[in-house]
Amino acid sequence: MLFAYHDTGYACVEALLDLGAPIAALFTHEDDPHEEIWWRSCADLARRNSIPVFTPEKVTEDTIAQVASLAPKVIYSIYYRFLLPDALLALAPMGAYNLHGSLLPRYRGRAPVNWVLVNGEREGGVTLHHMVARADAGDIVAQRTVAIDDNDTALTLYRKLVPLGAEIFREYHPLIVSGRAPRIRQDLSKGSYFGRRRPEDGRIDWRWPARRVFNLVRAVTHPYPGAFCFASGRKMLVWEAKIGAEMGRRGEPGEIIGERGDGVEVAAGEGSVILIRVQIEGGAETSARSATGTDAATRMRAIL
Repeated sequence: MLFAYHDTGYACVEALLDLGAPIAALFTHEDDPHEEIWWRSCADLARRNSIPVFTPEKVTEDTIAQVASLAPKVIYSIYYRFLLPDALLALAPMGAYNLHGSLLPRYRGRAPVNWVLVNGEREGGVTLHHMVARADAGDIVAQRTVAIDDNDTALTLYRKLVPLGAEIFREYHPLIVSGRAPRIRQDLSKGSYFGRRRPEDGRIDWRWPARRVFNLVRAVTHPYPGAFCFASGRKMLVWEAKIGAEMGRRGEPGEIIGERGDGVEVAAGEGSVILIRVQIEGGAETSARSATGTDAATRMRAIL
């Protein structure tokens, strides 16, 4: 039984199909028309393989009864957006498992790919673990690790993780159904938990060090909502940036201090950030040079 969504869900469903795993049904989500949909559809993949598809708006008693009627041996949750209740998890005699986009016990909770970049981590990964009542807290079956570099955005990091999830399923699904999968207890005291990201979490504070600003920009750039600040009193989304300097300060935080290379250099609390692609509220995405200029009238400051 699968609860799956997004591109990772698609790749893992493909892996299970390649293994010949019997899939009783897929529970997934309807795409939100307000989101930038760039991932493959788990529902389309399931329907092409004659797997029943259900898209409940939330997990209810009726959902639990529906799953019970299908008598699943194993339940997998792969980037499904709802927490599955204990009564549903208990229906799978061989266990219920979730694939999470971090190296547990670190970055339990929501949006791990975004948070690891916001926090400047140099390593990410995925974890297959047993599901329990507490989010992302169950015993670990397997993990895969990937390096993060300065060229990564949330999208490129996510795409690094997708094949790792599929690889775990190919290796460990046969072990799970034969009762031979490893089971390693998490030490939650050594981990961390992060909640759902809110729109205001994308706001740049120019008093931050340059690297912190840069990390925020790459963590929420396309296809996410974008980091933002204000230029001449108007909201400005910052879609692409790079570090100009990590040490020292040549201007007040948020002050445009000139053009540099292919962008506009802005002073941070420590060092500077070069803005490359931006979007002024109500306008189109464009180069930072075109959008801001470098004269005093277009000096940019964050609203603190």
